[in-house]
Amino acid sequence: MAHLEMEENQISLDSLEKGIDNPAFESSGEEGLREENHGGPRGGSKEERRGEGKGRVSSYCRKALQPASKAKRFCKAHAKTLQMVVWGILGVAYLCYLIAACWLNFQRALALLIITAVVVFFMLWSLFKKYCGAKVLQLLSPVQKCFQKSWPWLKWLLSVVLLGGLVTWLALDTARNPEQLISLAGFCFIVLFLFIFSKHHSAVSWRAVFWGIALEFLIGLFILRTSPGIQAFRWLGDQIQIFLGYTKAGSVFVFGNTLVEEVFAFQSLPIVVFFSCVTSILYYLGAMQWLILKISWLLQFSMGTTPTETLSVAGNIFVGQTEAPLLIRPYLPDMTYSEIHAVMTGGFSTIAGSVMGAYISFGIDAASLIAASVMAAPCALAMSKLVYPEVEESKFKGKESVHIASGEEQNILEAASSGAAASVGLVANIAANLIAFLAVLEFINAALLWFGEMVNIKDLSFQMICSYVLMPVAFLMGADWADSPLVAELLGIKIFLNEFVAYQQLAKYKKNRLDGLEEWNGGQKQWISERAETITTFALCGFANFSSIGIMLGGLTSLVPHRKSDFASVVLRALLTGICVSMLNSCLAVSQGPP
Repeated sequence: MAHLEMEENQISLDSLEKGIDNPAFESSGEEGLREENHGGPRGGSKEERRGEGKGRVSSYCRKALQPASKAKRFCKAHAKTLQMVVWGILGVAYLCYLIAACWLNFQRALALLIITAVVVFFMLWSLFKKYCGAKVLQLLSPVQKCFQKSWPWLKWLLSVVLLGGLVTWLALDTARNPEQLISLAGFCFIVLFLFIFSKHHSAVSWRAVFWGIALEFLIGLFILRTSPGIQAFRWLGDQIQIFLGYTKAGSVFVFGNTLVEEVFAFQSLPIVVFFSCVTSILYYLGAMQWLILKISWLLQFSMGTTPTETLSVAGNIFVGQTEAPLLIRPYLPDMTYSEIHAVMTGGFSTIAGSVMGAYISFGIDAASLIAASVMAAPCALAMSKLVYPEVEESKFKGKESVHIASGEEQNILEAASSGAAASVGLVANIAANLIAFLAVLEFINAALLWFGEMVNIKDLSFQMICSYVLMPVAFLMGADWADSPLVAELLGIKIFLNEFVAYQQLAKYKKNRLDGLEEWNGGQKQWISERAETITTFALCGFANFSSIGIMLGGLTSLVPHRKSDFASVVLRALLTGICVSMLNSCLAVSQGPP
């Protein structure tokens, strides 16, 4: 027994002699020496012997973890090098994958190649700006000074050349398709109508107006007239449809195949949940913020608008009328009336990506919806500055950009979960509105039918009234006279009820046409032409309806309560502007449609 005790003490002493930095061993060794001096461990208590055993186990654990600690210290010391090595390996692996994909089937891999080229271009551009941007600006400073001196007359020359080219192109194009002159006249009429209702006629920034219209025109020209644009947006629309089809896997699992196949609520509303989840993930990764900032920079640079209003309007391409103001939440208290009007107009002129997915599920053309959302951003900003020009001094005019706050999620799973959870309110809101508005519409039609029968007017309804009142507007947008009543009817439903109900009705007309039904059935038109469908798709693409006023005011007031009266004073102008922006998009789309 004494021999074993000596061996134990010897182990502790040997450990100390080897210089192991371990407090547990040091205390154990010291304790052993004390026990020797006092007659061995038999004289110690059980607690002391237990502590000695624990210290010895802790020492062995520390020994075992030493390689891991050394590896951790090495990784910290060489973190940048290791990160570059990992990214290099991933880059080489992706390059090999891309080469293999192109080698096997280049046509199939073309989309992947284009996406890769765009990402690489922006990455290289960011690196170039970071490391060489200041030097290049310094070298080009003489050219910049010369350009600034020449700009007063150069901008007029450029404007004349662009305007002359546009007029020439329109003259040649409309010579082949004279019916396009109607939609062009409608475009000019709507712009003139908005100018008449301008708050400050003499303060209109014509730079913002003309550049906004020019950008809208160029975007529409690329999307609707050029082969690359048509193919790209058609491909994008097809991919979105395929992507949204993945919703069915979750819907069938939760609700069952029968409900998903037969019931509207279980077909379309789960798409809103899925799209909201994906959007939240893109926000967490920073992809959405990056894209919004790039679009915002283009609009701000060309139109001369302030970064706050521009950022909000750019965000409306992807998110809804209550989500986009969150991008500029810290700046809302100090924004001018004109900037607030621009923020509201952007919200009324576009639709959220989540509900866009639902409209696509109805059978509405995905490429047209995407094009309408993109074209609406510059047009909304331009028309906003026409209707409510800036007469105050903005606090953000000198700023080049504003900061977008990132989400509070800790990881990608939390981002996905929070996005899906956030959509529950939106889904419930859509379902409740559909129930309420369709019921109200049925009641209004029943009341109108009763009043009409009193004076021998048959089949009087809300849709009939809209078809007569708004028929000239539909005709000016480019619809044939025979299709104008149905287009006007859908336009009235969108303005006075909401666009969800209108798109649902448009989907029925489209299905009737594709099913080969007769155009007329007892004096009732059952479908409209493809041209009229395109016009209506663009005209309905926006949240500009009277029910959205409460949503807009509620969303902004919750962010800045003390400016409630300011928001209420401009919301009706913003609603009118948003309605007209969708009509302008419709005119431009049909005037640039395929001949």
